[in-house]
Amino acid sequence: MERFYSEHWLSTKAKRRRFLMGAGVMSASAIASLWTHKVIAKSRFSAYPFSLGVASGDPLQDSVILWTRLAPDPLNGGGMPPFNVPVHWQVALDENMKKVVLRGVALATPEFAHSVHVDVRGLQPNRWYWYQFRVGNELSPIGRTRTAPTPGTWLNQLNFAFVTCQKWEDGYYSAYRHLAEEDLDLVFHLGDYIYEYGIPAQGGVRNVSLPKQYEEETKTLEQYRLRYALYKTDPDLQKAHALFPFVVTWDDHEVDNDYTDEISENNDPVEQFFRRRTAAYQAYYEHLPLRQFSLPQGADMHLYRRLTFGDLAEFSVLDTRQYRNDQPCGDGETPRCSAALDPLKTMLGTQQERWLLDGLDRSQARWNILAQQVLMAELDHKLGAGEIFWNDSWDGYPLARNRILSHIANRKIANPVVITGDWHSTFVNNLKLDFKDSNPTIAAEFVTPSLTSNGDAEVYGPYYGPMIPENPHIKFFDGDRRGYFRVNLNHERWQTDLRIVTTVSRPDASIYNLASFVVENGRPGVQDA
Repeated sequence: MERFYSEHWLSTKAKRRRFLMGAGVMSASAIASLWTHKVIAKSRFSAYPFSLGVASGDPLQDSVILWTRLAPDPLNGGGMPPFNVPVHWQVALDENMKKVVLRGVALATPEFAHSVHVDVRGLQPNRWYWYQFRVGNELSPIGRTRTAPTPGTWLNQLNFAFVTCQKWEDGYYSAYRHLAEEDLDLVFHLGDYIYEYGIPAQGGVRNVSLPKQYEEETKTLEQYRLRYALYKTDPDLQKAHALFPFVVTWDDHEVDNDYTDEISENNDPVEQFFRRRTAAYQAYYEHLPLRQFSLPQGADMHLYRRLTFGDLAEFSVLDTRQYRNDQPCGDGETPRCSAALDPLKTMLGTQQERWLLDGLDRSQARWNILAQQVLMAELDHKLGAGEIFWNDSWDGYPLARNRILSHIANRKIANPVVITGDWHSTFVNNLKLDFKDSNPTIAAEFVTPSLTSNGDAEVYGPYYGPMIPENPHIKFFDGDRRGYFRVNLNHERWQTDLRIVTTVSRPDASIYNLASFVVENGRPGVQDA
């Protein structure tokens, strides 16, 4: 399994956190003990228990994770009794669930908000399956998922989309409705699945009355659970999850804006912030189709991993939040300070960075993709002479960026491409060791716009637009449209289509193709399609 994800490790810092958090840790033996707790005899619910839908994720050649959560009253804590509940699941070869090939029972426990993560094994590679859950007489919606091809085997093409930044109150998820109509093998979510801020009483753009507790910023486990439940009641989001396996990673808003490792945005006491992080990480795990190795251990959670699709593509899914040093030059926009040139400063942490570089060395795939959160290309904010950078992106960690790009260049890693979220804007970039136009291009970067965040407001276009001529490696920019990116990949060509909705202020928005760009096999950098 080394080709798909690294072994779980526990650093000295992680051990310290687990000691600090104490009761926040849920060990494997503690999970096993849940089976001895009282199990509800007959499952009867006040309302439909599968209100949050179903999902699948992290496809391997013979396995996929199936997810659901029992929540008959999702916006008021879930509405489940404090008992364990057996949940039956089955996997079939057809959408009518007639040709069942695997079935079993999982236990939904109150300790994990009655969520279920089923690691279905023994599947055939590179094929579609359908799945469904049952509790008592209640049936979940039918979901569809797909296994990965066997590593190293010929794969003619791969179709996937990637999304980011889906602030619920800023707009409707019509982009997901259109994404659900695409011919895709899987979807990558690159962070900011939820936002931690308080939500206006009338639900922002959506104009929906919410319980008062949603007006508070999320800090406790109960509050994070409420926030995920709200987002996952959206029918378009549910449809996308039900149709495609998702591969997820986080950015900052799943916990706290611009946090770095143990430091919160407002520099809260470390013990206090670790309590918040423990709650946020657990809720993240509870609501997404993640594997057992990502089960949180207090304020720590192993999220980075590697997935391989035949001989065609290998994805290194990164975590740029949990292990990074605090922004060397401070949060915000500043000239580059001397601390940013400290070679010990890291975005990924020492172990994740080594795991990434070692994996790139071992890869036999035609395309090597880094799925990550924050802008990797340089973006000089200063018009004219001098330079100013946004320190929460890779610009705050230029030597860490150069270590990765130098390794890619020196080891001649095949066809490197970076897919990025976070920025609420569209960028198509050429990545370089020295971001001057005459220097060689090392890799391509595609930065998808937000799905809804910032709504229809024109904020970043007027702000970043004048900077683009100062950054000639940025080949395309748009600041204020919403949507997702769609990729068609084969052995000779990568094509990215910029899929944009006309508005996020209405649920019936149409979609169009803003532009398309290609990367050719053996030729780093982007070209117009």
